[in-house]
Amino acid sequence: MSINIKKFMKVKELIKQHEEWFSSCLPLVASENLTSYDVRKAVSSDFIHRYAEGPPGARIYAGCRYMDEVEEIAVETAKELFHAEFADVRPISGLLANLSVYIALTSPGDTILSLPVLYGGHVSSAGREENGSAWMVHGLQTEGLVFDVETLNIDPDKSIKKLNKLVSEGKKPKVVTFGASLFLFPHPVREMADSIHAVNSTILYDAAHVAGLIAGGRFQNPMREGADLMTFSTHKTLFGPQGGAIVGKEKYKEDISKGIFPGLTSNHHPNLVAGKALAFSELAEFGKDYAASVIENAKSLAARLSELGERVLGEKLGFTESHQLALDVSGYGGGVAAEKLLESYNILCNRQSIPGADDKVPKAVRLGTAELTRTGMNKSDMLEVAEIIHLALRGGDRSKIIGRISELRKAHPDIAYAFEKSPAFTYS
Repeated sequence: MSINIKKFMKVKELIKQHEEWFSSCLPLVASENLTSYDVRKAVSSDFIHRYAEGPPGARIYAGCRYMDEVEEIAVETAKELFHAEFADVRPISGLLANLSVYIALTSPGDTILSLPVLYGGHVSSAGREENGSAWMVHGLQTEGLVFDVETLNIDPDKSIKKLNKLVSEGKKPKVVTFGASLFLFPHPVREMADSIHAVNSTILYDAAHVAGLIAGGRFQNPMREGADLMTFSTHKTLFGPQGGAIVGKEKYKEDISKGIFPGLTSNHHPNLVAGKALAFSELAEFGKDYAASVIENAKSLAARLSELGERVLGEKLGFTESHQLALDVSGYGGGVAAEKLLESYNILCNRQSIPGADDKVPKAVRLGTAELTRTGMNKSDMLEVAEIIHLALRGGDRSKIIGRISELRKAHPDIAYAFEKSPAFTYS
């Protein structure tokens, strides 16, 4: 057997081992979710081999007639889900969706106003001091929305004052961006929209984490609260493959299209668009029930962890209104140590800084309920999940805890909230 065949077979075996491992884990990474088997098939269809540069009907490659129709279905469904006048499903990530907006609406050196990374904001909207993409890619100057660590949210009054001060100083933000990576509570779009529009700034809502909840009628409705544009990832709380999309008001459509192509994207991966089209249809059918269950599960998990003596952020606020919760693990050596400890018990999450703490080492971990909910788990299952996490953090018997996880996963082997039943893990 040649060395190349051995490598080929090794990669196949590693993928199989990964799926077998994940089927016995508690996946609580807030930025991850599962796709149905139908979405997986679409992503691996012949669309994966093809180019489709440009918008539907105006491609610069032949052979796109069916890919055009699929993309048009994805666009129409996205518009319906998010109450938008236009949709563009070509961005290949949420980060590139944000940058496409900035390229379309700003010039290098312009100012934007967004949530700092220190308070849970995303790096795509961060400036030079935070090594942010907005500065590195388009030379944007970023000013920070004012965050209230008591409410774990943007302070609307102080942020409006800052906005007006920037305008008076000749640094009017071209774009004001809401949304976050640590996103526990709805942002004050409605409270700030009139003041932002009064100075002719554009409102962008980064819904990367909460788009599925929004489509399900929960969390908040940015496009009806005053947002002009909304970007999002097509996974996380959505049912699609990893990718991005942009929806918004019609007047921005042409500029956004140019920001995507030729701005940041050449071929936009038609196979991913096919997966998005199917996922949007699943979400239109099942999203309301799914979103309600995701949030109920997050609240149940947070409450039980708190009852067990763990320090969950936002207790006085009800812990969360999204799929996320943040667990202060400073008593267990901090976020990095706790993340690695939990992974040794097959519990998967990610390190997280506590908003405003300016931690050199993150002191929290972020947990998400989107993926477990997609397998049909409910709030009673979250009680078991909480106890497993609690025991693992305190160094409980590894084999017993891993056994409890395996039993819980065996009871939920399939994808829920889909048109056809399919196993969560299928690689062989």
